[in-house]
Amino acid sequence: MSSNPNSLSVARTSSAPELPRDCTFSAEDWRVLSPYWYPVAHASEVTDQPLAAKLLDMKLVLYRSGDKVVVARDLCFHRGAPLSKGWMQNGEIVCPYHGFRYNCEGKCTAVPAHPAAKISPKLKLIVYPSVERYGLVWTTLGGGGEELIPDFPAWDDPDYIQILPPPFDIAGSAGRQMEGFLDVSHFAYVHTETFGDRNNTEVPQYTVKRDGNELIAEYWSTVSNYGKGQMNAAPEGFQWLREFRVFPPFAASLTVYFPEEGRLRILNCASPVSARYTRLFCPIARNFDKEAPIEDTIRFNLQVFDEDREMVESQTPEDLPLDLHAEAHIPADRTSIAYRQLLTELGLGRNYTS
Repeated sequence: MSSNPNSLSVARTSSAPELPRDCTFSAEDWRVLSPYWYPVAHASEVTDQPLAAKLLDMKLVLYRSGDKVVVARDLCFHRGAPLSKGWMQNGEIVCPYHGFRYNCEGKCTAVPAHPAAKISPKLKLIVYPSVERYGLVWTTLGGGGEELIPDFPAWDDPDYIQILPPPFDIAGSAGRQMEGFLDVSHFAYVHTETFGDRNNTEVPQYTVKRDGNELIAEYWSTVSNYGKGQMNAAPEGFQWLREFRVFPPFAASLTVYFPEEGRLRILNCASPVSARYTRLFCPIARNFDKEAPIEDTIRFNLQVFDEDREMVESQTPEDLPLDLHAEAHIPADRTSIAYRQLLTELGLGRNYTS
């Protein structure tokens, strides 16, 4: 832990975790990012059958053992076989190569080739912490505390309906995706098929403030959040408030204030599969239109994600540059400028690779 009281660095476990093979991050950036919690799957995807996932270049296997969700390195240390190709037997995962079995704590309980032999306590899996929250399974590779999981209280609020679009893959960096989510001047150009308006391009002045280790941006404008073709219409002159809250390094919530006390709340979680590949998880909750088909909401949001993806995947440089002199900025960029400064405070390199 840094001695600087204003530092954003996270306390790490006494023994630094081993970097994954073929790591696409710098070693220091990987170690800065590894203590944070990231979603790796929908909770509904994780069953009593092994599921492969990847986070920060680390190959993982996920499965349920009784009422416990297990997240472990996808590797049997006997001969390096992936456990995600195995199966479950009496609550234990079985290696597909030689039948070694491991319990939910990662301890090897059976070596079929030598059923009577004593099993070395060193023969065990690397198991990571896991938490189910907002319909997602979260984990940390570096042992950070659960307080690092972003807040999204609307998910448990009975006044809201909860919607979980499928995971969305982006061949781009988590930092670029996050910055796109926070950007308010691209609506009229990127989202013309969903809600943007090329005749409404001006970005009014807005504020960005710091709340501990988080950022809050409040943006008022006349840009509607109703989708194209929807029958809804805001009152004439209605001012839309979009309130962003950034949870470093790669999560942010957005609250959109609709007419008649309507609230749409979105949690954008850019999970870094690798330095330049991102899996987006996006829980959504709203307190209005509760009878509207959920499928329509999912379809609309996937279209918005797809519009953003085309831009994120084509940006140059692919990496999000933290050196503020590397790209030009305008007043509308104040949130992304503050976000880049926040990532720098985490201790990420100036030529940060995500």
